[in-house]
Formats: sequence, C-alpha cells, structure tokens
Amino acid sequence: MSYELERMTAVHAVLKACNLCQSVQQALVSEDTAAKQDRSPVTVADFGAQAVVIHLLKASFPNDPIVAEEDASELAKAENAGLKRRVLEHVGAILPGLEEARVMDAIGAGGHAGGKSNRFWTLDPIDGTKGFLRREQYAAALALVVDGEVKLGVLGCPNLPPFGKGRERGRLLIAVRGEGAFERGFETDPTEWKIGVDRLSDPAQAVFCESVEAAHSSHSASAQIAARLKVSAPAVRMDSQCKYAVVARGEASIYLRLPSKKPTPTDRYIERIWDHAAGSLIVEEAGGKVTDIHGKALDYSLGRGLENNTGVIVTNGLIHEQVLRAVREVLV
Repeated sequence: MSYELERMTAVHAVLKACNLCQSVQQALVSEDTAAKQDRSPVTVADFGAQAVVIHLLKASFPNDPIVAEEDASELAKAENAGLKRRVLEHVGAILPGLEEARVMDAIGAGGHAGGKSNRFWTLDPIDGTKGFLRREQYAAALALVVDGEVKLGVLGCPNLPPFGKGRERGRLLIAVRGEGAFERGFETDPTEWKIGVDRLSDPAQAVFCESVEAAHSSHSASAQIAARLKVSAPAVRMDSQCKYAVVARGEASIYLRLPSKKPTPTDRYIERIWDHAAGSLIVEEAGGKVTDIHGKALDYSLGRGLENNTGVIVTNGLIHEQVLRAVREVLV
C-alpha cells in the first residue's frame, strides 16, 4: 500500500512543529515551563507542537485516532494560565486564525489507547524536553501504526548538525516501510537523499550512544556492556530519538536504552510507543536492527506502552547478536 499522502502530510506537520519549537526556544522564559506529575519539564513548545501536528493530521485524515504524549488538562489549570497564553500565541504564528477552542481540541485529541487493529498515529511533540531546555538535542517524532506495525516514521531534529551531505543545522529523517530511509534539511534544503547504517562488523570499533539522563537508561550497565565488547571510545550522550537518527545515518553503531536494574516481571519500566516508533522504523529502513534486551521485536500492538518489551537495543544489524549477548550477560 502506498502512503504518499500520509508521508507528505507528516513531513509538513513535523516541519511546522519544528518551526514552532525553534521560535519558542529563541525566546524561552520561565513561564513557558510547567511541571508534570513525574517532575519532568513541559514547555509551551510541547503543547504547541502537539496542537500543530494534530490539527494538520486531522485536516487530511479526520478519522484517524492519535496517541500523543501531552494532556490538554494541564493547560486548564489556573497556575498554567501564562503557559496557555504562550501556547496560543505560538500556534497562532504557525497556523494563523486557529482559535483557542480548536487549539485545545487538537491537543486533547491525542488520548487514543492504541492497539493492534486498524490504524493510528503516535506523536511525541518534543522528545527530549530537557535537551530542548538545554538548547541541545531534541526531536519531534511522528509515526503511523497500521494493525500493530509501524508503516511511516518522521523525525524532525532542529539542532542536529549535518553528517555527509547537506550544510544546514536541522535534519528531517523519513521512512516508509519497504522504501528505505531518507534525510533532508529543513525549509532551505528540501532535497532528500537515502541514508544507511555503517557496515562495521567489529563491535570494539563501535561508536556507542546513550541517553544524557541516567534515569532514562543505566549508564553503569552501558559501561559494563561496552567493556565486554571492548569498546574503547567514550559513549556519546544525547537526548531524544536523535540517537536513532545518528545510528540510521552511520554516525554510531550502537544505541542502548537499558533498565536501571535487572528487570523482573512485576518490576520493570514500560517504554512508551511514541518514544520509539518513528526512530525504530527509520533505523530498520536504513539497514539496522531494533529489538528489546531479549532480542524481541518492539511490539506496538498493545496500547500506549511497549508492554511486551524491556529496554531497547539499536545497532547497525551486523553486530546485533554480539551486543545482545553482552547485554544478556549484564542484565538478564
């Protein structure tokens, strides 16, 4: 099945969301940040980017449900009145004339439960919010899931520098299942080119990447795994699904997202589908491999979480079994 319209719409929506994020980042002020229940920061850009993407998706695909990270109820709180005002201002700059009710409706339309039947979109409007606040790496991540399988993925990485072709900072990565993975610049450089993982077969020579936040992935476990693989280069740490991007275009060979302790059936972190759907497809279409720490494919058919999976292992494919073996020795 061709996803030409979906691809075009997703690229346009992610670019517009990235434009909003860049605008917010240029004038970031304290009122642009609220605190979620889990204490992670939420900026006006999270809500604004979600409103922009969902509004544009619904204009082309009004019947498609959406699984998105942010909850509009946060903006209804009196203490977040300043945040709401800024969201409306920034969305209005990207989508002129969009009134408050439609902005709030778009943000609130991301509450679908997901599942294995039919199709839905999954969105992380800003993956790597702390990276965004540090003015480092973050991504707008959008994917289309059909009958439990990711069919389309788009990553907008506004601060990612070029690698290989292209000159401008800000990269867009795109994949449709069975059609390969592609990269392009933002507005001034729309030419796409095909990307691929590196062909490294010796894990000792690998470039390793992991999350900046130790709470998101165990740095100590990664160090033990690197030692078993005889990796000598220091780990490259960055936020967001930009880590998938650097593996997909051959800058790194390994990305690990590991539990902080040995998981048990009743005590393990459940990854969210919006944190991996777009990036995992892009890596796979670039020739790499993505599994959990047990070697199982990521299962997007069980709702908003990867309930059947623990951790995530991303490689160029050629060294995947060696990496898995080292992971099992440390964690399983």
